[in-house]
Amino acid sequence: MPRPKMLRLSEVLAEIDMSRAAFYRMRARGQAPRLRKLPNGQLRVSRADLDAWWERCEESAA
Repeated sequence: MPRPKMLRLSEVLAEIDMSRAAFYRMRARGQAPRLRKLPNGQLRVSRADLDAWWERCEESAA
């Protein structure tokens, strides 16, 4: 089974069209997709987590 796609934070911010500061404000409120910190300190978001977050946002808006 292939490993899940992990996106860099910059890729996530570009996809959701959001600034880093706004993303971290949402994260502080528990409203952002889950970040994973790699051993080298880089941050990643799994594609599955991002897609699930998008679905929750759409449900909230409806």
